[in-house]
Order: sequence, then C-alpha cells, then structure tokens
Amino acid sequence: MQLDVTRKLGRRPTPRPLPQPPPPPPPPPRGLAGPAPFPLPQGRTGPATGHRVLLAPSLRVILRGLKAPPKARPGNPEQVFQARPLLAQQHVLGDRSLEGKQASEPLLVTALRTWMEKSLAQPRREVVEETGSPWQSLDTYSYTRYHPMEEIYQWMIQISEKYAGVATQHFLGMTYETRPMYYLKISQPSDNPKKIIWMDCGIHAREWIAPAFCQWFVKEILQNYKDNPRIGRFLRNLDFYVLPVLNIDGYIYTWTTDRLWRKSRSSHNNGTCFGTDLNRNFNVSWCSIGASKNCQDITFCGSGPVSEPETKAVSSFVESKKESIVCFLTMHSYGQLILTPYGYTKNKSSNHEELIQVGQKAANALKKKHGTNYRVGSSADILYATSGSSRDWARDIGIPFSYTFELRDNGTYGFILPAAQIQATCEETMEAVLSVLDDVYEKYWNSDSADKVTPATVVLGLLVSLVSIF
Repeated sequence: MQLDVTRKLGRRPTPRPLPQPPPPPPPPPRGLAGPAPFPLPQGRTGPATGHRVLLAPSLRVILRGLKAPPKARPGNPEQVFQARPLLAQQHVLGDRSLEGKQASEPLLVTALRTWMEKSLAQPRREVVEETGSPWQSLDTYSYTRYHPMEEIYQWMIQISEKYAGVATQHFLGMTYETRPMYYLKISQPSDNPKKIIWMDCGIHAREWIAPAFCQWFVKEILQNYKDNPRIGRFLRNLDFYVLPVLNIDGYIYTWTTDRLWRKSRSSHNNGTCFGTDLNRNFNVSWCSIGASKNCQDITFCGSGPVSEPETKAVSSFVESKKESIVCFLTMHSYGQLILTPYGYTKNKSSNHEELIQVGQKAANALKKKHGTNYRVGSSADILYATSGSSRDWARDIGIPFSYTFELRDNGTYGFILPAAQIQATCEETMEAVLSVLDDVYEKYWNSDSADKVTPATVVLGLLVSLVSIF
C-alpha cells in the first residue's frame, strides 16, 4: 500500500539560536483516559527522532512498523507529517470543526480521537437500542455487533447452558490482570477417540473481527449440527476447542482506553512500559526475527519464551493435547490472507505443499460467498518475517495443519472494521474454515467411525439385506 508521508503540515519554524523544547501535548478529550490512541513507540521500528507522526487508524504501517519519512529533519520538533489512507483522512479532515483552521498536530489528534471515541461508543449504543440493555439473553444476542468482554463471558455461560451436553465451558488459566480464560469444548459423546480442532481468536487486542468470528463459528456449529449433514459429520467425529478471546486484558483495554492497543497488559521495566505481543512469545525461534526486545515496541517478544501467563496457559493445554489436535487455527486481522508456517525462516514445513493446496481450496470457497479475494502462502513469503508465533509453534510440535487467518479488510478500515461488515466477513470465513475441515476430516477421521464407508461395511450391508429377504 502506498503511503503519503510527504505532505508537511504547518510552517517551518523561524531559526532560533537555542531551540526550545516542544510544548506538552494537549490533555485527552473527556471520555478517553490514558495515552493517545496512536503512541509512536508502538509503531516505530526505525529512527524517528525529531518529528511527530500521526497514525491514522487503518494504516497498515501500524501493523508493520514505522520509519522516519525522508524529509524528516532530526532536531526539529515542530515538523508534523501525516501518514494516512485516504478514507481515514477524510474522517478527520472532513470534520467541519477544522474548516478555516490550520491543520495543526493538536487539532488533528483531537479530531481523530473524537472520531475514535464515537466509533468506540457505537457498538454498545446499537446493542442498547436494539435490546433495551447491553446484555439480556442468548435469544437477543447479536452476532453482527462487537461485544465487550463482560458480554462475551456471559455469552459463553449461556451457550453452555442452552446446549448442555454438546457445549461445555472450561477454565484454561488466568491473565496477567487475573482475569479467567475460558474455552468452549463442542463435542458429541462418543465411545471412540476423536481428533481435535483448535481455534483461538483475539490474540491481538485491536483485531475485534476475530473474536466476532469465533462467536459466529460456535453459533453456526451448534445451531446447524442436527440438520446440516456436513457439520453433523464433523461433530460426530471431531471435537472443537474454541478460545473466543485469548488476550482478554488487551481486549478490555481497547474498549476502555486505547482502541488500537495490540499487546497484552503485562508490566515491564519497573512499570515504565506495558504489554507483550503474545504472538511473538511462543517457544519457536523466539525473538530471532520480526520481533523486538524493547518493551516499548509493538512486537515486544517478552522477557523470555512463554513468559506471559496467557501464552503459558495456551501452550500447556495445547501441548497436553497435541497427539489429538490435527488442526490449529488462529484468527487475526487484517489483510485477507491465509498464512501457513513459517514466519521465522524461508524454509518450508514438511507438508508445505499440502498446506498450500488446502489453504488455496479454502480461499476459493471463501471467494464464492461474497467475492472477497484472499492470498495463500507462508508468512515469510507473502507477509513479513515473524518469530515466536503460535502458528509456527503449533506446526513444530507436530500439529499437521496450522494456519493463521488474516480477516477483512485490505486497509480501507483496517482494524476498525465496521460492524456492518461482520456478517459478510463471518459468512465467508465460515466457508473457508469448513473447507479446511473437509480436508482435515478426510485425512484424520476415526477409522472406526460409523460414518466411514469401506468395502467391508458394504459387503456386510449386502449380507444383511439378503438375510432380511430370505
């Protein structure tokens, strides 16, 4: 994506014998506590001394890191560069309060924060308008809205109550801020051992569409397994373990303070910086590439491999089930990608061709739903280098099918994907996941299953038919 970082806002300051320090930043508007939503340390990977950069909310550079624009002059704190996609700038510069005024940094930051605050309040307000309260019951739960964590907790409880015997809620661990982590197990009773499908969402806090999909997936399985032969076949022979929100502390922080927060909320360096990128904290080529040991950076890998309670909880559980888990799916946004291992090396996994084939089939199924194009490939080949990711770790401990899904969009809205796109995103992603499950099922389903059709079962059926005739 081409970024416009060349337009300088404001005038060049008059030379001074002794440059004065920049004035303190303006206080945040009422209703938004804490730091500005776009703190430079979270987006910086290159030198950025002497200038300030406004990060618009859907800017891909937030995800990939930010380097100083070519025209930035070190030592000049009054330079302001605005890097943005067009749509985000229209939201800011289209504000009528800016008409006739010079687009200064404080004004733009305030306008952008005001727009973000409105965006943040919209999902909760719409739920209240439709149901009369932020939360009522499972019957009124909207799968086309974003939900705060307290509602997702209640949703999990009510799902396990309504579908008792098929869906059960289980404790996984505690977050850094001592919040409980729960996963849902979706399983039909069986006398035969069953393979497991793992799915987690929300390892990066700001990627709200991911938890929305996890909830959608659970809903679709439970509402349709009795009447949909395809889903019914899966559930008779496979167990689903779904973690709707992995990074609970960070997710809550995006609702209360900073919509674009990515990391967890663990404290580092004597409380001077916060958060670890949980998807750089798994024990696979830890912090070797595409990650940072600076706790202020957005890709901070933690104090050591699996140093965070959230990654410890997931790692311990998945490790204990690895002989049965045949597919590991971790849902992210954005970029419209299906990513295979690896991110830490250009070398391919032993089943790379199979992973690509299954992934491409899934992308084709996804496109048939709403025409959305996804690319398929390893992270190192089609995105960027990463180390310590859960996807690569899962493959390296022996789980054969391991994918990262980067959901909508391609950058128009980015992490701030409108609620109006939740349904279409989830519908098409469901088709892709079911396609993956088709291939996994055919390869790993229980050979003793009643669904298995073999020559022996055909002959036995014919004999039974002959006996019944005579």
